[in-house]
Amino acid sequence: MPQIDEIKKARIEKLKAMQNAGIDIYPLTTKRTHLISRAIKDFAKLERAKKEIVLTGRIKSFRGHGGATFSDIEDGTEKIQLFFKKDNLGPKKYELLQKYFDVGDFIETRGILFKTKAKEKTLLVNDFKILAKSILPLPEKWHGLKDVEDRFRKRYLDLIFNKDVRNKFVLRHQIINGLREYLIKQGFLEVETPILQTIYGGAKAQPFTTHLNALDIDLYLRIAPELYLKQLLVGGFEKVFEIGRDFRNEGMDRYHNPEFTFLEFYWAYADYKDLMKFTEDMITEVIKKVFGTLKIEYQGKVIDFKTPWKRIDFYQLLKKDANIDLATIHPDALAKKAKEMKIKIEKGEGFAEIADKIYKECSRDKIWSPTFIIHHPHGNFPLAKAKDDKRLANLQLIVGGWEIVNAFSELNDPSIQRARFQEQEKMCKEGFKEGMRIDENFLEAMEYGMPPAGGLGLGVDRFVTLLTNSHSLREVILFPTMRPK
Repeated sequence: MPQIDEIKKARIEKLKAMQNAGIDIYPLTTKRTHLISRAIKDFAKLERAKKEIVLTGRIKSFRGHGGATFSDIEDGTEKIQLFFKKDNLGPKKYELLQKYFDVGDFIETRGILFKTKAKEKTLLVNDFKILAKSILPLPEKWHGLKDVEDRFRKRYLDLIFNKDVRNKFVLRHQIINGLREYLIKQGFLEVETPILQTIYGGAKAQPFTTHLNALDIDLYLRIAPELYLKQLLVGGFEKVFEIGRDFRNEGMDRYHNPEFTFLEFYWAYADYKDLMKFTEDMITEVIKKVFGTLKIEYQGKVIDFKTPWKRIDFYQLLKKDANIDLATIHPDALAKKAKEMKIKIEKGEGFAEIADKIYKECSRDKIWSPTFIIHHPHGNFPLAKAKDDKRLANLQLIVGGWEIVNAFSELNDPSIQRARFQEQEKMCKEGFKEGMRIDENFLEAMEYGMPPAGGLGLGVDRFVTLLTNSHSLREVILFPTMRPK
């Protein structure tokens, strides 16, 4: 079989020969009259009318039979068979097709629809022209590709060959659109907040650092939009949301990509209990709208999103799954227990971080049906209000082992918030790389008065991964972060 370099060289020679013959290989315009999907849908009517239509797309195959050639082309909607007949096109035009066109080329075709003897819907081509030449040959065995990472590095080829992959990204669009439409319907205002920030905050994570030459200052790619969105509550907006990219300089696995899409909203005068009901309503409406059912298959199991969903107290969960009573155990004893379980403790991590790691080891992956894990220990979410002296007024939504949502009643006491930030700063100095920093601008805004509010963050990529029955985030991010090859 010819090597790719040889094929490329031969195709470039064809391209030059066509240009020398006065053919525009990359014409400025094309006159498509129908999407292929529309032509197929209206086939009976168009066939009866014997009306000429113009279809465009990428050539996916050629099958020559003497003075006739069959071909398949595909646009962004569907695939259809073409029939090129020498007697119909004339020898010169037909020879052009035979000599210079290849699988992978984009073509414009004009003709009349008919059915072959095998009853296949086909376009009898009366005329055609090239729209773009494919210099590199399409892979022959992309479906059986062993190096899965090549699918993500060359996503364009993945999309050409795998219709299921294309459909996932159509579903992703529909899911995000459903979330947006639901929030707008509920009176939320969509806003945009800075991605480049002088102080990173709103979550516990390591940031990416960059430099602004104009002001000669270091900036951070945001890890969350939370602190800016809360300032809008101070400013008088009562319902705000943002769907956008966040960036965290953390490990990469099936649950994490360094850049990801996140939905956050803040709702004045609501609390974490209101958010549980709101989350149920929002997610079930989106799933029903996109899939027409509340039963979703994931990794060979059926997940039923019928409400109400379970609510489990974090303390009770660890008592049941790990035989640990967080209400009475000493922090040193908790750390010792984690080490016995072969859980790695990072420098500066406190009681809440260790408890969370034990929970992820013992409990999270077992939770399959939609379940709210409520009342995490103090320290888990430094921006959340306390329910009592040990537990937070918060919730996490877990489905299929995925953490989909984090939400809580927002802390709006600036003195307590300052103390929480100071605790985080202390942890940073002790080596905890994901600790929050003190944000004086945010604290000043809080001192003007921030209404009580509920806030929610939803991991869009994780939500889409679950709903499209995908194994990892990389399958639902068009261009996931990859190590250069």
